This record gives sequence, structure tokens and C-alpha cells, in this order.
Amino acid sequence: MSLPLDLKQAAQQVAQNAYVPYSDFPVGVALRSADGRVFSGCNVENRSYPLGMCGERNAIGAAAAAGVRPGDITELVVYMPGDKLFSPCGGCRQAIAEFMPADGRVWACNDSERLKAWTAAELLPDGFSFDGF
Repeated sequence: MSLPLDLKQAAQQVAQNAYVPYSDFPVGVALRSADGRVFSGCNVENRSYPLGMCGERNAIGAAAAAGVRPGDITELVVYMPGDKLFSPCGGCRQAIAEFMPADGRVWACNDSERLKAWTAAELLPDGFSFDGF
């Protein structure tokens, strides 16, 4: 599968709304649900650093508020301006694992042509589950 350009564009657009006065590192995220709807989110920092929210969890929260349920997110794009690429943090990986099927696609992209792609299972092997291993 190739990077969905509509999701990259949506992620780039929402990154412009990121509230990042402490890190100066805006992140935008766009995802698609199984029924084709697109949701986006950006990171929102807070003076109490642990209370900030990542773009991935904000986008997933917006989708959940609209009725998207676990397993319903088919693809997710994380965009960060510049030329560096980073993967989602651990907390976001868990949220992704809960709302995407194991083979759901996740991409990290930036302003260059470089990108990184994973399945949800590759991002969080042996993730926390009430089902165990």
C-alpha cells in the first residue's frame, strides 16, 4: 500500500493548528475509518507536560466521539514538518492498537519524500490486551 495523499494533506493542514509553545514540534494526524470518514487531530501541549495530548490520540478521540469503535480505523498518517521522522509514542501505540486491526496501516511522513510505514501490530507487538497473549 502506498501513502494515502488525502490523509497526508489533511495531517499537514491540521498540524498548522498544533499548540506547541514548549517543544515547537507540531504534529498532525489524519485517519480513515472503515466507512470512509476522515478524522484529524494535532498535538496540544500543556504547562504540566504529562497532561499534553499527542495528535494520534486526539484524532482517535475525535473518531471515537463520532462513533468509530475499536477495530474500525483502517489507516492513519502522522505528519511532522521538516526532514526528521519519528514513530508514535508508547501511549499512542496502545491507542492505535485498540482502534485498528492488526494489519491496519500507519505511516509517518514529513516534508521530504522519506516515509516510514508499519502495521498496527508492528508498532506494538504483544500490546496490552485483556485477552492476554
